[in-house]
Amino acid sequence: MAELWARISAVLPPDETHFPLQFSDKVEPSVLELLRRCRRQLYGDSANSGRLLLAQVILDLSWEKLNTGTWRHVDKEWRRVYSYGCLFKVAALCRQEPSPDAILQAVRTCDMALLMGAAIMDNVLQVLVKLLQSEIKDPAKGEDEAECTAAKKLKLEPSQVPVIADNVSVPRVTCPSLESFRTNHLLPLRPVILEGITAHWPALSQRPWSIEYLRSVAGCRTVPVEVGSRYTDEEWSQTLLTVGEFIDRYILSKDGGKSLGYLAQHQLFDQIPELKEDICIPDYCCLGEGGDDDDITVNAWFGPGGTVSPLHQDPQQNFLAQVVGSKYVRLYSPEDTDKLYPHQSQLLHNTSQVEVENPDELRFPEFAKAPYQECVLRPGDVLFIPVRHWHYVRSLELSFSVSFWWS
Repeated sequence: MAELWARISAVLPPDETHFPLQFSDKVEPSVLELLRRCRRQLYGDSANSGRLLLAQVILDLSWEKLNTGTWRHVDKEWRRVYSYGCLFKVAALCRQEPSPDAILQAVRTCDMALLMGAAIMDNVLQVLVKLLQSEIKDPAKGEDEAECTAAKKLKLEPSQVPVIADNVSVPRVTCPSLESFRTNHLLPLRPVILEGITAHWPALSQRPWSIEYLRSVAGCRTVPVEVGSRYTDEEWSQTLLTVGEFIDRYILSKDGGKSLGYLAQHQLFDQIPELKEDICIPDYCCLGEGGDDDDITVNAWFGPGGTVSPLHQDPQQNFLAQVVGSKYVRLYSPEDTDKLYPHQSQLLHNTSQVEVENPDELRFPEFAKAPYQECVLRPGDVLFIPVRHWHYVRSLELSFSVSFWWS
């Protein structure tokens, strides 16, 4: 473990004078002094317990700032303070012969910084978490392999897969040219399934995504998880779990699907670059206004069969790429919004009140009159969902999708 600390030290500045701690006057002088004390301890010989305690004080102070008011009003300076607190805590945990539990705690601390903080020192916490992951031993695989093999053998019951009539089926095209896609689908805002454009993705070829692969790449990483079958349900909530805990609790659970959890977040690929290397941004995104990859939001959607995204619309163009499993998708034109009964509240104004596959005809009599298109997405399919098109999504089985939002 001394070797681990040597590798961590090599990533950090060589001495205290080269360790940056520059903040605006939005951060109180008393907090700056705590940060400087942590910096002195980092390069000094103080007791490990003292280092850990002081780092935790900084984390507690900044956490309170991060959770006061709405997230968009949290000043970035306090997010940076939080990240520095995480950095000092990781150093304290790993300084002297860290136990396996201490290393896992350090990984979680890095992830909290990546989720809640702001990048510091050339994104040093992303570098540190990769070092720490290399120290974590793979768990005994016997039972896991048996469970994963069982999960792989799960078959779809025919009743679970909707029969799609030709007159409402979303059309399919194979590798259209940029001009063809622009003329026939982007400009007229027509949904289409693009085939063949993800065949080169490592996630579908060299490194196919599976439960075992996700566990090996990201099993110890802490991520936000949505608990509940859909975000409009009263019992819906959010929590933090490691990817391994999420897989055990919601993917391989033997409770018959009574509890549903969904890993749905836009930070996953920044947080875990190994997964980002397995996918590619579709070339068609270059037709957008920005034309820059930084203008494209990449989202991960990983969950068990039965998970539902209620009928809703998004303010950007969307490519929904299916990587693992299958999904049923139904689409409605924004021209028929009045028949879809959006919620009146500002929070859910982009979400319909109607349960698409079990509508209340008395409360929503016009819904049945709204024309729609539908499809079943399978691995390799990429669905173009035009801006503000309403879409309802249900996972038919264990599913991992990636969406690209662009303007």
